[in-house]
Amino acid sequence: MSEQPWMDRIVGDRMAVDREFTERVSDSRFSSQQWGLIMTATEFEIRDPDEPERAKLVANTEKLSQIMPELEKIDAQSGAMGGASEAGRSPDSSGGVIDSIKGALGFDSAGGGGNDEDRQAAEALTAEYANRLQERLEGQGKWESAREAAAESTSDRP
Repeated sequence: MSEQPWMDRIVGDRMAVDREFTERVSDSRFSSQQWGLIMTATEFEIRDPDEPERAKLVANTEKLSQIMPELEKIDAQSGAMGGASEAGRSPDSSGGVIDSIKGALGFDSAGGGGNDEDRQAAEALTAEYANRLQERLEGQGKWESAREAAAESTSDRP
């Protein structure tokens, strides 16, 4: 059983949102492998579970910094491989070997800080996922039950 018993109640809903979210991830800057890593580092919480009107499902992304180097490695490996995965990219973001090396060294070809940009993009995408999951739970009539379970588990803590 998880630390958050309410999460155990919504496993099927998470799987459904995962399937629905696949296209959104493919349209993002992350590969499915990177997204899996991001989701592993993300914990979902219900903020203000004792207040039905204010309760909200949120993505806790505090642990993202721990996986950012691995995200960059995955990006560098896929960029070094080139091929079909690079075919849809524009010439200014080819992601080739040189760009991958520059990115790994902190010299983003677009002049931005790839790590900060990746983290911000990951935070935005996980927040969008949390919103979709909450919308699904509300639509399926499961939100109140999850919120109440979260409130109960919060009150059980010392």
